[in-house]
Amino acid sequence: MSLRIAALRASRPATHALRSRAPFAARTYATGQQPNGASLAKLAALGVAGGFTSALLYNYFHAGATSYADGAPVPDKPGSSYEWQPIHALEMDDPKNPMRTRMATWVTNLQDHIVKTLESIEASAPPDGEHAPATFLRDSWVRPTGGEGSSCVMAGGRVFEKAGVNVSIVEGRMPRGGQEQMRADHSSIKPSDTPLPYFATGLSIVIHPRSPHVPTVHLNYRYFELCDAETLEPVAWWFGGGSDLTPNYLYPEDAELFHDTLKAACDKHGPDYYPAYKKWCDKYFYLPHRQETRGVGGIFFDDLTTSSEIHSDKNPSRDEIFEFVKSCSSAFLPAYVPIVQRRMGQAWTEHERRWQLLRRGRYVEFNLLYDRGTKFGLNIPGARVESILMSLPEYARWEYCTPVGTEEGSREKTLQDALKTTREWATTT
Repeated sequence: MSLRIAALRASRPATHALRSRAPFAARTYATGQQPNGASLAKLAALGVAGGFTSALLYNYFHAGATSYADGAPVPDKPGSSYEWQPIHALEMDDPKNPMRTRMATWVTNLQDHIVKTLESIEASAPPDGEHAPATFLRDSWVRPTGGEGSSCVMAGGRVFEKAGVNVSIVEGRMPRGGQEQMRADHSSIKPSDTPLPYFATGLSIVIHPRSPHVPTVHLNYRYFELCDAETLEPVAWWFGGGSDLTPNYLYPEDAELFHDTLKAACDKHGPDYYPAYKKWCDKYFYLPHRQETRGVGGIFFDDLTTSSEIHSDKNPSRDEIFEFVKSCSSAFLPAYVPIVQRRMGQAWTEHERRWQLLRRGRYVEFNLLYDRGTKFGLNIPGARVESILMSLPEYARWEYCTPVGTEEGSREKTLQDALKTTREWATTT
């Protein structure tokens, strides 16, 4: 055990112990144990499910209080000593295991940890006279044609109007046409008339808060490998992912915190990642018909492998790139939770709610018109539509030639102007 992990274990509060998780149908990849040949064969035969794959508190924390008026317990405030990472998942990661096992185990455990944290925040909100504290519906599923996953969805909460935290794992066989398309980015693929086995796993998160002052957030991290038809050894593999923030009202300090946290995670693995992936995020999450970005960005990358251009001649190993992905995905909670804590107690008006719903309309437009993962998922025969459309809010609004957002000097216009040009939000060098 590393000194870093030992120190984290020693300092973590017992109240933050991770809840045990019901096993998936085929669980060798999520136990951290070395699977035997039969287990891998079973895993290959079973397959698993979509995700890249659908591609794939402030003043509410009252010092000294033990419960709210409705009896709901006050959880500890996630702060500087909070476990932002599922430490036990770091401990169980075994480099001897196949990468598919390691990545599926990581996203599964991170899903549990994020769900637990969000439920803690939701439970901390005082009664509002209308909404009970919400919890996640945990929906484990198996697709008859091959696929497995867990969709955790919260709806109607006091803090989170809708939140989805999905893990999906997919296996199947890719025909020659798909192989040829992928070869453009991965020269190691030699197209074959025989469909080649592939594997993909990923974690996808979208959170739509109730308050117009708390921004929407999105995360997706995924791993893909294409294998030899006989040996089942990978002939090509890559990681992808990122996280981005979509506010309704611009608070520069929130955007700075979000970007600073992601930048710190990237910089642990080299200085080139953040500037390149911040730029890629700004370019990807853009609505051409509106001529604006979806939000204030974050990071985004795809097809990341040893020979990717960003690595120049460094050629990092798959293990090293996996560590980068773990760092970035672990940065989600410390990048977002403090923003929720800052804003969730602010009062808001019906006008601000109206603007929030209009901004959500833009979010829907991007996801249905431009998001590659959504379009890819909806075109897969037998796709699990509920999981693919999990990213959509429960409520959105469109107004014909709305004047909201056009008034000079208004906070809505300030956001609208900020989305017309990209900005460097990170404050650290």
